[in-house]
Amino acid sequence: MTNNNIYFVANWKMNGHLSLIKRLKNVVILSNNKKYKKIKIIYCPPFTLISKLFDKIKKSKIIVGSQDCSYEDNYGPFTGDVNPKLIKEIGAKYVILGHSERRLKGDTNKIINRKIHAALKQKLKIILCIGESLKDRKKNKTFSVLKKQLLLCLKKINNLDNIIVAYEPIWSIGTGVIPLNNILEHDISKIIKFLKLKFKNQKPKIIYGGSVNPENIVKLKHIKNINGFLVGGASLYENKFVDIIKKTTI
Repeated sequence: MTNNNIYFVANWKMNGHLSLIKRLKNVVILSNNKKYKKIKIIYCPPFTLISKLFDKIKKSKIIVGSQDCSYEDNYGPFTGDVNPKLIKEIGAKYVILGHSERRLKGDTNKIINRKIHAALKQKLKIILCIGESLKDRKKNKTFSVLKKQLLLCLKKINNLDNIIVAYEPIWSIGTGVIPLNNILEHDISKIIKFLKLKFKNQKPKIIYGGSVNPENIVKLKHIKNINGFLVGGASLYENKFVDIIKKTTI
């Protein structure tokens, strides 16, 4: 871990209901605890729950984000789409883009790049997901895949100030299988080196995602040069999420 802010991003995916929001009391308390002043907690629920989530956490330091956005940067006849303006108007400050589950639905690197530009135009901060498949990993193509994703997704982006890169090996998402720490450190160091070379003297923010839970966080927290974690299934359970945060900071 780095000595900078530590990000914990809760990606609820297509899960969640009003009763889950009512169970965030302990996360709210933790977010306001000065002991955890370097912690940045970001909840990304389905669009339908964002407003209700704000009602619950308005007296906390919890930040709200969305799980995706349209690349259309204006209002118009785009049935089913939610653009960055709408996301910003509702109060969200972050947006997850490039998640492998969205890529499977058709989001290409080019589309993700358009979404990033549209979101940055509205002053939203980006959590950009990158990751390789197990097939790519076995063929030793991991970094070539990650490099291509970064090059195309960040095309014509001037700086990284408002972008967090989330490294999520696709084969680790939801499987319970995570890479060894030395492998993660090797891959993450190459990502950081590449971003520093591309963006000149900047300090990239990198988080890890993929089957993060209260058990493996004890090992994952020792990964060098990362700024936090993107948490999927475990973030749906308040006590598990709090446990992950507390164990990271011990």
